[in-house]
Amino acid sequence: MTQEETRTHLMATSEEFRRLVAQHAEYSQKLEALSSRHYLSPEEQVEEVRIKKLKLRLKDQMQQMIDRHRNEQQPV
Repeated sequence: MTQEETRTHLMATSEEFRRLVAQHAEYSQKLEALSSRHYLSPEEQVEEVRIKKLKLRLKDQMQQMIDRHRNEQQPV
């Protein structure tokens, strides 16, 4: 099973995975909104860094779930 197939399977079967994907997409939208501004206040700059870290953590969690599922599917 490829990584994309595993991701599709998890989207169909795992509420937790869907939640992570939705949160990741929400953070992407927030970052897009911030990056569309010509100037970020110091508070907005801190918020941008915070969102990037949260988004990366979600990506890592999703990858761990994909890896775990793929390892469970491999024949022994």
